[in-house]
Amino acid sequence: MLASRALHFRTSLTTLSAAASTSKSRHVLKSIYAAEREEGMGATVRRSLGTIQQHHDDPFLLLDEFWVGSRGGFPDHPHRGFETVTYLFRGQMQHEDFAGHKGTIGPGDLQWMTAGRGVVHCEMPVSADPEATHGLQLWVNLSQKDKRCDPAYQDLRDDQIPRARPQDGVEVKVIAGEAHGIKSKVYTRTPTMYLDYRMKKNQRVEQAVPKDYSGFVYMLSGKAYFGGDKGSISTTDNNNSNNEDQENKKAGQAHQALILSRKDGTDHLRIETTDEEAHFVILLGEPLKEPIVMDRLFIMNTKEETQQALQDFRGAKNGFERAKEWRSTIAPKGYRLKF
Repeated sequence: MLASRALHFRTSLTTLSAAASTSKSRHVLKSIYAAEREEGMGATVRRSLGTIQQHHDDPFLLLDEFWVGSRGGFPDHPHRGFETVTYLFRGQMQHEDFAGHKGTIGPGDLQWMTAGRGVVHCEMPVSADPEATHGLQLWVNLSQKDKRCDPAYQDLRDDQIPRARPQDGVEVKVIAGEAHGIKSKVYTRTPTMYLDYRMKKNQRVEQAVPKDYSGFVYMLSGKAYFGGDKGSISTTDNNNSNNEDQENKKAGQAHQALILSRKDGTDHLRIETTDEEAHFVILLGEPLKEPIVMDRLFIMNTKEETQQALQDFRGAKNGFERAKEWRSTIAPKGYRLKF
């Protein structure tokens, strides 16, 4: 099963050929500006997915760009039915759970946590600087068959995450999936591509994507253009152009999520920069096409299942047996999220 899925993924990516370079790219359906909001205990986040503007983008449930210091964090709280992916740009985060997992990730590091049937954990910054820890947290849905799996962790240090350099001026950290022939070490229960792109000025590159994947781009800094037919680099804002190619290109800037087209037969995304460098992540995944019901920090397929998750947590049973007595050693004493 896993081997056949991996073969399908590789085959989908290798279909980017000479024909693809002359065809239309995935294009941007809409952009969402992620405004600042308070979250957890003293953390500041910019939430682009998981809002009224965009509830989810199957299989993705939420994306937060976050800043947090020693007076903030995410003390003891439960999850069931999905995965959290924490990726840091600056600072350090400690994590600890009721199964005895504990560690610290730093700049460029990744933690891919599978909550599965149930986990209670804590995430706290190390630095005293109130904005020293900066990163992204993504929530990835699990299929119905995987929602009851045992909790699991995949921690990767920055130097363990492979890079692709398709040309001078373009570097891609391959966090999950594959880019330009370079494959990630991360195992994804829900097939996922997570790519961290850094592009210099006046660059053009094409990223191969499976035709059946949906997803989006999140801009961290700078400016880049996405979509369009093969052509020259844009030099004006796309919305002001009468050229069909230019109309299909959309500019992305810091703190914007760009929701990409789907079911249009395209197998690549064309990306360009002009007079600015750009830093962004591309997030694409295979849609699960299952009902999504979210209640607090539990994400299941039915309302009854989320209610059962809450009962299991409160009753310390069916995966939450260790929740009753456990308290993290890294959170403020006496604090626990009330349910």
